[in-house]
Amino acid sequence: MHSDVPFAVWSRERQRRIEDALVHALSSDAMPAPVQLGEAMRYAVLGGGKRVRPLLAYAAGEAAAADPAAIDSCAAAVELIHAYSLVHDDLPCMDDDALRRGKPSCHVAFGEATALLAGDALQARAFALIAQGGMQDRGSACALLADAAGACGMAGGQAIDIEASGRTLDVSDSAAMHRMKTGALIRASVQLGARCGEPLSLAETEALDAFAEAIGLAFQIVDDLLDVEGDAGMIGKTAGKDAANAKPTFVSLLGLAGARSRAETLRSDAQSALAPFAGRARRLSELADWIVAREF
Repeated sequence: MHSDVPFAVWSRERQRRIEDALVHALSSDAMPAPVQLGEAMRYAVLGGGKRVRPLLAYAAGEAAAADPAAIDSCAAAVELIHAYSLVHDDLPCMDDDALRRGKPSCHVAFGEATALLAGDALQARAFALIAQGGMQDRGSACALLADAAGACGMAGGQAIDIEASGRTLDVSDSAAMHRMKTGALIRASVQLGARCGEPLSLAETEALDAFAEAIGLAFQIVDDLLDVEGDAGMIGKTAGKDAANAKPTFVSLLGLAGARSRAETLRSDAQSALAPFAGRARRLSELADWIVAREF
């Protein structure tokens, strides 16, 4: 799609594209599975969510002159990793949340055992998509995604979050935790999308990392704001959970005005980081605006 089209048109087209890719990836033809398990996997992924991580992958790929079709597999993979993490986060042993994306959580709809297996299977399916995709260095891509999802990334950040419940973390410690819990997969989404296109210079690769770090933290701050200011109908999940569970958040640390100000600063930092692309990263810049301004 031509780069002159408005962001709203571009993003809707990419959201339709990733939806089609996810439907195919989880279809019974592409993924033979026991009936209930397949249904739980599709329930957890399809028909909901903003698809932020796939959009980041497509936008970074566009900055590297990649064809959207070349990005489909990695865009679907990062969304499957994200969806699996939500299924597991909602379990009674974790956040114990009954609502996700405006409908009953996977374990409420299918039972805890099936939900646990669905999350496991979604993670495995994500790596299959990368391994079977068209990227040149699929082994390196799998390693990047594994690091983002594992003990040094998302899972490790969640472990720190659990340990921090009821304790006081300062802003620096909270930022470090969320760079793992939220930011690592956002970074992987950006880097994987970019790897689907033409080789980037070291400066451009580092610029993408700086962009991802800033916008990943901004994304989490907006989530913290929504937990306070939003309602279940708007955010699609139970509001007020962080305060009820005495979890440290950027709102509790900085206040509402301070958290908003920090998110705006991070948006500016993210957009400034894209300078080496000289305009080729327009969609990433627009996504930064959308991520920070989308809900308040």
